[in-house]
Amino acid sequence: MSESATTTEPEQQKQAPSVARASGSMAIATIVSRVTGLLSKVLLIAVIGAETLGDSYQAASTLPTMINELLLGGVLTSVAIPLLVRAEKEDSDGGESYAQWLITMGTLILGVGTVVAMACAPLLTDVYISDSQDANPELVTAFAYLVLPGIVFYGLTALLSAVLNARHVFGLPTWAPVLNNLVVIVVLVVYAMLPGELTLNPVRMTDTHLLVLGLGTALGVAVQASVLVPALKKTGFQFKWRFGWDSRLSEFGSLAFWVLLYVGLGLASMTVLTNVATSATGTLTAFNYQWLIAQVPYGVLGVSLLTALMPKMSRAAAHNDNDAIVRDLLFGNRMSAILLMPFSALMTVSGLAIGLAAFAWGNSGIEGGTRIGLALALSAFGLVPYAVTLLQLRVFYAMKDARTPTLIQALIVAVRIGLLYLFLAVSEPGNAGQLAVGVSLAMSLSFVFGAIVGQVWLRVRLGRLRTGFTIWTVCLTVVASSLAFAVAKGANALVQSLIGIGNPVVAAWVEVILVTLIGLPLAFGLLAAFRVPEMKPAIDKINRLVRRR
Repeated sequence: MSESATTTEPEQQKQAPSVARASGSMAIATIVSRVTGLLSKVLLIAVIGAETLGDSYQAASTLPTMINELLLGGVLTSVAIPLLVRAEKEDSDGGESYAQWLITMGTLILGVGTVVAMACAPLLTDVYISDSQDANPELVTAFAYLVLPGIVFYGLTALLSAVLNARHVFGLPTWAPVLNNLVVIVVLVVYAMLPGELTLNPVRMTDTHLLVLGLGTALGVAVQASVLVPALKKTGFQFKWRFGWDSRLSEFGSLAFWVLLYVGLGLASMTVLTNVATSATGTLTAFNYQWLIAQVPYGVLGVSLLTALMPKMSRAAAHNDNDAIVRDLLFGNRMSAILLMPFSALMTVSGLAIGLAAFAWGNSGIEGGTRIGLALALSAFGLVPYAVTLLQLRVFYAMKDARTPTLIQALIVAVRIGLLYLFLAVSEPGNAGQLAVGVSLAMSLSFVFGAIVGQVWLRVRLGRLRTGFTIWTVCLTVVASSLAFAVAKGANALVQSLIGIGNPVVAAWVEVILVTLIGLPLAFGLLAAFRVPEMKPAIDKINRLVRRR
């Protein structure tokens, strides 16, 4: 019997419930987070539009997250949890002193980095949008001064979340972004109620519109970080400043060096992407919003799965149990395909409708919604490879190997940058729609490449990965999703022809609702009919509910 046909159902079902419970505890919070986040973005584009003001705000508001990743965020999301898990296992105090050191040093690094970033705000703007002919550098710089303090709070959110996750607390770190989104929604409502408009020529730091939008954005991140402090105290963790030395800190430094290089490569690719995207007004906003929509299913399902698996893989790696690591990787890859492929199909067949339904409002209009929708539809195939790539990289981090992910990242970034400039060359000058599609395609294709490279590299490192079993599952999800959404699109075409809706936005809403309600249940139903092993717990639960009735 072939490797791909040799299932490990008992083993996977044994591990599935604990991971499923941890993932399930985060799913509702993540859904609320993504819905409120999407609502804030829809409101943002309706209030400020998708042209110069929108692009300038998007460029500036991305700076704190990028710099935080360069300073600390990438390290925390990659190597901190494995090291905290090992400290918990090895230290007599359950790793508390190690966690105290991480928070102390992290806060210090973030504080210094924030001061330096604010001093260099004009330089950052110049680097970030250097090739743009349409962006407003003065406005980007003004926004940057107001939002860059968010670096500290983004970093603290990652720090405290890492400590909480290592202590098996997953819920509140997932709820915290909801508060951020709610603050931003209130800020946008206040902004919309202000008389007049933001002055672009000249840009004034005292402009009330600028202050409300910029400071309100930073306030949301501050609230997000603050709510994690009581949760950490509730676990029994007692914080105190710790500046001493630990022999394991050199290990942390070695891992952190490679992670920072990894993040630096990612920032380089995003800088190139931003420069390419700002070559045509509206492209950067279109890319950011299609990426936001594509991240909704991954944020609800993929992140929950990855967050729950990471401590588990780290413990397996701490015991040098490669078989357990392979089982977790196989389980994560297959679940990523099962959970995300139907959503990828939904966005592919109805991406244009989603863009129009969500974003063809206010200052954005039909043109802005169309740009976002087309970019989403033509790049949604990258959702599953994106999830698989991130899972593969976390396997290396669980084994305390930060060098290999950096090498893989270098290859991904090289492919991405090459594709970005290729699509820039073949797009019509100033055609934001074409360029938005090209930028989005470059991102998705680079993740397809990364997933293939990562799987080959892990095969060399860990031995047999049962890749055939994963490929078979992916094929089943593709077939099930294709059949389901072909039926859903046919039903939508029939309904639309019978009703004869003239308004394109209303027609888009009808399509989104119909295709979603028909396609998603049918896709998962077909996966159950195909007897995909991971669907069995859900089928058993439904059967139990039916019997009770």
